[in-house]
Amino acid sequence: MMRRFLPWLVTVFAVTLAHGQLPERVLSGDITGTRTLSRDTAYVLQGFVNVRAGGIIRIPAGTLIYGDSASRGSLIINRGAKIWANGQPDLPIVFTSKKPRGQRKAGDWGGVILCGVAGTNLPGDSAAIEGAGNIFGPGSSFTRNDDDSSGVMRYLRIEFAGIAFSPNNEINGLTLGAVGRKTVIEYVQVSFANDDSFEWFGGTVNGKNLIAYKGLDDDFDTDNGYRGKLQFLLAVRDPNIADVSQSNGLEADNDATGSAATPRSNPTMSNLTSLGPAQDSNAVVSSLYRRAAHLRRNTYYGIFNSVMMGWPIGVFIDGAGTATGAQNDSLQIRNTILAGQQSQLLTTNVSGFNIVSWFNTSGWGNTTYPLPANVQLVAPYASGNALNPLPASGSPALSGASFGGRLAGDPFFQIVPFRGAFGSTRWDLPWAEYDPQNRDYTGGVVSVRETSERVEGFRLEQNYPNPFNPSTRIAFSISGSRLSGKAEPVSLKVYDMLGREVATLVNAELPAGSYETTFDASLLASGSYIYRLATSAGTQTRRMMLVK
Repeated sequence: MMRRFLPWLVTVFAVTLAHGQLPERVLSGDITGTRTLSRDTAYVLQGFVNVRAGGIIRIPAGTLIYGDSASRGSLIINRGAKIWANGQPDLPIVFTSKKPRGQRKAGDWGGVILCGVAGTNLPGDSAAIEGAGNIFGPGSSFTRNDDDSSGVMRYLRIEFAGIAFSPNNEINGLTLGAVGRKTVIEYVQVSFANDDSFEWFGGTVNGKNLIAYKGLDDDFDTDNGYRGKLQFLLAVRDPNIADVSQSNGLEADNDATGSAATPRSNPTMSNLTSLGPAQDSNAVVSSLYRRAAHLRRNTYYGIFNSVMMGWPIGVFIDGAGTATGAQNDSLQIRNTILAGQQSQLLTTNVSGFNIVSWFNTSGWGNTTYPLPANVQLVAPYASGNALNPLPASGSPALSGASFGGRLAGDPFFQIVPFRGAFGSTRWDLPWAEYDPQNRDYTGGVVSVRETSERVEGFRLEQNYPNPFNPSTRIAFSISGSRLSGKAEPVSLKVYDMLGREVATLVNAELPAGSYETTFDASLLASGSYIYRLATSAGTQTRRMMLVK
């Protein structure tokens, strides 16, 4: 339906859009009913924004949400509340720092916290979440429900979050406390978190297509009886950024004391690619980096079909209880590659347990290589959006996966031939962002998706449909060698007939290929507009579109 504005409203919106900015609105206090946000507005989390029991927050695809630094802005979904944040591949939901490009940093705001009523192994089956104090777990107020739902988070980014109130009392990028398995967590990227990127405290929630990008502490941390399933995970580290508590790829505890409390922490993970900080044996990295997987404090675990490379230590099975779990097959590692670690496998001194012999057990399909380069990924250590974690032709990661044993017959796990997070295609594009420090959010959330169209040099297509209301698609191609893995800066912007910029559709480094993006002009007045594609070579092509 055509939007109609009073004349004075048209003037206000024209001024706002001419400067490429969305109007802003503060989110603060408690949400007790249903609160629906709008993609047409940028929201600012001020203080702890609590969605209380019975409350629902609905976040449309393409919504931009800033976290306020001074008040430690955070979004907390409490027990009995729900979040419906269902983004799209070419229109993700973004939580990020409000600071301008070049000034953003880890810990600029709080983070996102979900609290549910699935089971934990905590005394009283509940506890206060780190950093915020909200209660997770059923306790005496709720009935334990491993099938509980806290809602949906899909195609969503969380950037520059994480507040440290005191040691071991921090807000992570995404914190999941006793969240139930009917909650949907898919296609979520946490970047530059000031503590862990993802942390699970108990619960049964599953997750797919998760990215931990250059966080400070651990990439994926599990505690207090977490028993969920995880598949297709990517972790990327910055060699210069690590935590004083020592940074790991996976950190796993049963509980803080290392007891055998039940339910036992027992995640099942398949298809992880963990890119540690050291790309080769000569790399200089922070001395605070430790292990690709630190399995400790009586945890059980299952790691399958994965690739872990470039860490000082590969797998560390820490403590007698954890080693006993490995010996009785409650802790499993199968069909997994370790590459480039200075020490591939370590354990505490446990009588009768040889971790090297255990890892290399015949039929388990585990492999070790001396260098990360032996895994033959395309560009795993490239900077920014030039990162390409796909296995190159001939890579040992393209085969060797198995979905028997613990994974057999489980409909959650997609059966694929490859080890690691990726085969021949990238599920992280176009919604993920590997240079959030320089991403321009003044015009809101914009994205671009790669298509299967054949590359025919530098080309900008006429938008379709045209005329349109309220959205249209724009396709373009960038010439060059796709095999090189190199990317170049690309911008696609929209201007009014006076030459004023009204929208940025693409502002990213892209390799050669064909792409498509969607332009939503619901805030623009009817009329003619020009869009322009520019690359580092300075080539520009202009087309005209008509908004009705």
